[in-house]
Amino acid sequence: MNISELRREYTRDGLKREHLRTNPFEQFKLWIEEACSAELMEPNAMSLATVDKNGRPSVRTVLLKHFDERGFVFYTNYQSAKAAHIVDNPRVAVVFPWLDLERQVLISGTAVKVPTPESLKYFEARPLGSRIGAWASPQSRVIASRKMLEMEFAAMKRKFADGKVPQPPFWGGYRVVPGAFEFWQGRINRLHDRFRYQKLEEGCLWRIERLAP
Repeated sequence: MNISELRREYTRDGLKREHLRTNPFEQFKLWIEEACSAELMEPNAMSLATVDKNGRPSVRTVLLKHFDERGFVFYTNYQSAKAAHIVDNPRVAVVFPWLDLERQVLISGTAVKVPTPESLKYFEARPLGSRIGAWASPQSRVIASRKMLEMEFAAMKRKFADGKVPQPPFWGGYRVVPGAFEFWQGRINRLHDRFRYQKLEEGCLWRIERLAP
């Protein structure tokens, strides 16, 4: 198989400046609603890029659980590798790869911890197994085997047999506060449409610019 020969023309749609919302959060809301309506697998999945204290980058996929004009929220173990990176360098980037719609949204900004009451509200809404799993998994650490992880889950399940699972003190949310957005729409001949929103210093205004593909 020669992957260099894999090729697909993007012909679904175009993106014009006059069709963009002036507020990037409103534009994102429109596009994620369309992604959900298209029944894409995990339309709220976003790749999160971080950098460690030595400048080494890392990327992984997390799930967006809430967004508003304050930013984009995901949840994790605060002892994980991504959390350690954020402590050292809170500047992050995320991308939503809606490939079936020939679209991407890229967001760069700063990650800040979500207040504990907000994290607690979400934690209590999680399925029981997910709440127990948050206690059982030492995220990003080396473990001896899958069996050891399952044994720890079983132990936590017995511990919280009454179904009352408190939020772990080492678990919670991060909010990515955007400084820039890019909305990308695939086009024929690789002449893709790209528009960047950049936050201006004056209040809540955004500058919109077309980028070359």
